[in-house]
Amino acid sequence: FAWSYGVLQQLLCGENEVYDYDLIVIGGGSGGHLQMCDFVFLWLGTGLGGTCVNVGCIPKKLMHQTALLGTSIQDARKFGWELPEETVKHNWETMKTAVNNYIGSLNWGYRVALRDKNVNYVNSYAEFIESHKIKATNKRGKETFHTAAKFILATGERPRYLGITGDKEYCITSDDLFSLPHCPGKTLVIGASYVALECGGFLAGLGLDVTVMVRSILLRGFDQDMANRAGKHMEEHGVKFLRKYVPIKVEELEAGTPGRLKVTAKSTEGDETIEGEYNTVLIAVGRDACTGKIGLDQAGVKVNPKNGKIPVNDEEQTNVPHIYAIGDILEGKWELTPVAIQAGKLLARRLYAGASLKCDYVNVPTTVFTPLEYGACGLSEEKAMELYGQDNLEVYHSLFWPLEFTVPNRDNNKCYSKIICNKLDNGRVIGFHYLGPNAGEVMQGYGVAMKCGLTKEQLDNTIGIHPTCAEIFTTMEVTKSSGGDITQTGC
Repeated sequence: FAWSYGVLQQLLCGENEVYDYDLIVIGGGSGGHLQMCDFVFLWLGTGLGGTCVNVGCIPKKLMHQTALLGTSIQDARKFGWELPEETVKHNWETMKTAVNNYIGSLNWGYRVALRDKNVNYVNSYAEFIESHKIKATNKRGKETFHTAAKFILATGERPRYLGITGDKEYCITSDDLFSLPHCPGKTLVIGASYVALECGGFLAGLGLDVTVMVRSILLRGFDQDMANRAGKHMEEHGVKFLRKYVPIKVEELEAGTPGRLKVTAKSTEGDETIEGEYNTVLIAVGRDACTGKIGLDQAGVKVNPKNGKIPVNDEEQTNVPHIYAIGDILEGKWELTPVAIQAGKLLARRLYAGASLKCDYVNVPTTVFTPLEYGACGLSEEKAMELYGQDNLEVYHSLFWPLEFTVPNRDNNKCYSKIICNKLDNGRVIGFHYLGPNAGEVMQGYGVAMKCGLTKEQLDNTIGIHPTCAEIFTTMEVTKSSGGDITQTGC
């Protein structure tokens, strides 16, 4: 009961101050679901589970799967399935309802789990009054005050707007798209982030007219060779890219569900302006940390003024020793759900279970769910060259044609993989990159191998599972430096 009533800290550390709780977690997303917290505060309007469950990974992957199923239906004819000759149509409302129902079940599951663990769940807006005290305001405006020995900040991020005329009035973000009650129709996606390409990809896969407006490069921070290949595949499958333009104004031409919007954009290379009409304009230019309105200045927590991110040490500890932070709000860390989950779990164990293991933010596997999925772990080719120099690297690469693509005769040798090896370290693999189906499933296992210090020789000595896409990494022989043919022939 000492922990439940907030006096464990005093018993263990000999402190005289008595707090309401030992730990208060601010935020209800992936990082905030710790097993050892007894008071959770959530942002207003965000269900349990945070971005991932409600407006991120889960609805995105389900809608991506919806688009893949559309392709599979067309492939099925070539495999002997006798389907109606007329074009198969997709119903947005049916998909949206099914996805939202599943999200609702996850929200309920989280509530039950918190109750079963005797965690107090308070749906309120939290704001620091001082370093050990917060004010909680619920949706009715009622205020309560609570103190704690320790705090964990897990508030996540929100989509960023452009700051141009009409963006907040007429545009939507990915947060809105996943619960949009009507089909978006002809859509302009603004941005080249992974969210932009994922949303543009699955919307096109549903048969919609999609244009992606790109200011500079695709997937900044990712391997550019892989990013451009993913973008080229999208173009070949109907997505239009409007490159080197930025929007300057959005106007409503006609209200409706969807309505009609006019977008004016300006070239980044001159004074040229263009106009276009769309039913929906989706902004996907990044996300901002939700740290600006929780009273961090009152608590003395330092924040990067440029991006709102919080610097922490390797214990996820801020400059205020009893305040910790995890997840997307951290300065210089991965903005990924599994990273937040891992960091939160390990932090809780260190704080209250006597553990010492820290979160390892190096070689984190990830996947971009573009129509042809891009999975990666480790360094991009650009970063590897910057760190080690081109002469000290060997890059093995290969095109390949998944067996399931051969009968419908699509995307012949459009899938691509490469591994980046450090010649100075016994050929150790420092970068895995894969563009093809089921990229997340493929990359997960290789992520484990990289944690164990995998070398190219060990890969070569591994017998692949045939016929699979993942086996491509066990048979790579052609290096980029050789200029050899990387086209795959045979099975």
